[in-house]
Amino acid sequence: MTSLFSFSMQDEFYIKRCIELAQKAIGKTYPNPLVGSVIVHNGKIIGEGYHHKAGEPHAEINAINSVKDKSLIPESMIYVSLEPCAHYGKTPPCALKIKELGFKKVVIGAMDSHDKVNGKGKKIIQDAGIEAVSGVLEEECIELNKRFFTYHEKKRPYIILKWAESGDGFLDKDFKPTSISNSLVNQFVHQLRADEHAILIGTQTALNDNPSLTVRNVIGENPVRILIDFDLKVPQDFSIFNKEAKTIVINSVKEEVKDNIHFIKINKENLLQDLMEALYKEQIQSVIIEGGRFTLQQFIDGNLWDEAIVIKNENLKLENGTKAPVLSNIKPYKTEEFRGNSIKFFRLKTI
Repeated sequence: MTSLFSFSMQDEFYIKRCIELAQKAIGKTYPNPLVGSVIVHNGKIIGEGYHHKAGEPHAEINAINSVKDKSLIPESMIYVSLEPCAHYGKTPPCALKIKELGFKKVVIGAMDSHDKVNGKGKKIIQDAGIEAVSGVLEEECIELNKRFFTYHEKKRPYIILKWAESGDGFLDKDFKPTSISNSLVNQFVHQLRADEHAILIGTQTALNDNPSLTVRNVIGENPVRILIDFDLKVPQDFSIFNKEAKTIVINSVKEEVKDNIHFIKINKENLLQDLMEALYKEQIQSVIIEGGRFTLQQFIDGNLWDEAIVIKNENLKLENGTKAPVLSNIKPYKTEEFRGNSIKFFRLKTI
């Protein structure tokens, strides 16, 4: 909820900086949110930090630690893109540290809907007699943590559909794997993999393409690989089972953990709902659906997606093969050109 206090341009400027800092850790903080923090004394930034990785200090602590002259803190304001935590996890609560150091004022971007926080952090600060306001650039701060908020509020991962199609709307030529996008787009795709928590394909895509689904053209973490393979048809020596990343195999045969391969048994009849429950239990916060037409269309028809990224090579005509999925009556909110390939970005609804 937006506070009744009015926000200055200054507040927005510093929260924007918090967002910039937080973005440096995209893809690295799971299961924690992305958070940035800035400490300001008399209109000058004297400290800043962001949360790098789960288990490591939170943004506020990194910002506090970066302040050279700690005696300025009681006369300073601390800005944070997400409500300071109020619970003991792998690190102590940031709200208590803010209270202990006695900041003059706390400015929060978005409140944290996680049930362990949810207003408790702000309350600790206010109960200590420190002024705390929230809701500064709230939409931008929620957008920053769209994965985290979707996961906690909807009890499922944030879902991104992704495919590449030819100018005449095919995913391949004559049902055989076909290269559609250029090298610049491939780099974008690998960055997308590095930014998201997991990537999902179906049996047919695994058998046809034998992909490893790892990050190669950019620097970043490999996503968790999810394979929907009900009858366990994909051979164990395929690339998706290599040691480079954790692989979850959704199937109807067995429940088992073997090294980095986790077999999870679900009901085929209730695929989408059971899959969402399984991924929620596995703490998967975002997933790119990179399967073939059948898998993608199931998510589209079930209205179970948040974003879609459609790569199109207008100059390539394939004439025959697997038809691309269909997004009915939804217009892209953004289109980007990548040297002759276009990428259209769609959104189903806001969080």
